[in-house]
Amino acid sequence: MDKIQNGWFSEMSELWPGQAMSLQVESVLFDEKSKYQDVLVFKSKTYGNVLVLDGVIQCTERDEFSYQEMLAHLPLNSHPNPRKVLIIGGGDGGVLREVVKHPEVVSVEMCEIDEKVIEVSKKFLPKMACGFDSPKLKLHIGDGFEYMKKHQGEFDVIITDSSDPIGPASSLFEKSYYELMKKALNQTGILCCQGECLWLHLDLIKCMQDFCQSLYPVVDYAYTTIPTYPSGQIGFIICSLNPDTSFSEPLRKFTEEEQIRLKLRYYNAEVHRGAFTLPEFARKVLRN
Repeated sequence: MDKIQNGWFSEMSELWPGQAMSLQVESVLFDEKSKYQDVLVFKSKTYGNVLVLDGVIQCTERDEFSYQEMLAHLPLNSHPNPRKVLIIGGGDGGVLREVVKHPEVVSVEMCEIDEKVIEVSKKFLPKMACGFDSPKLKLHIGDGFEYMKKHQGEFDVIITDSSDPIGPASSLFEKSYYELMKKALNQTGILCCQGECLWLHLDLIKCMQDFCQSLYPVVDYAYTTIPTYPSGQIGFIICSLNPDTSFSEPLRKFTEEEQIRLKLRYYNAEVHRGAFTLPEFARKVLRN
């Protein structure tokens, strides 16, 4: 509770020194320590319910869709037939909600190590956690690393919805993790992972891009805007084992009717294309 002072929650971290995101708090809904991390949910003044893990905002009801939709639909609409999907992390259920919308997807395996995050999300973020009711889902509570070691060459798409590279999640930003995902993908598989912020972590993104290019024939970086993530922007590392993949041109484009039926609020084909257009300072580092 020390991060809530005078009615305001402030997100501070060594990963974004000298700045903080603050939200006015109406009431604290949940505040406990799970086996793995501090879990806080509060009702904010203007962003609805907010999920915080170890002091870092994971999602808010007001803006979560921009991250969840992009993390799911960028890889799924870049794959010709994404039938079997693996989600690592994502205990709030937002990415899962988007993945199961795709008619091509017939099965979703999901590994979340912290069952408390799922439990809390179902209670306080029900519009995000609705995907847990899907018959396509097979949920595994445990370590995604260990799961992938036992399931090699199986998946069309792997999506990693991780927290920032500090503490236990830091291993999800290392080459060994991308090597493990490569083995779990089938021969034309695609992966998409939370890829940090251009304004704050360009050196880290460049490092990740370099080692990904040593593993995958096609590697790219896309991004989205989201007010409650540091500097208002978050990116995605996206890789394919199919050398013919062109991430910037979606293979499937939702019609207006599909956009409405799928309840999409951020993603469309134009946004998909534009997500790969980098500002000049980032293009010089990542595209040269």
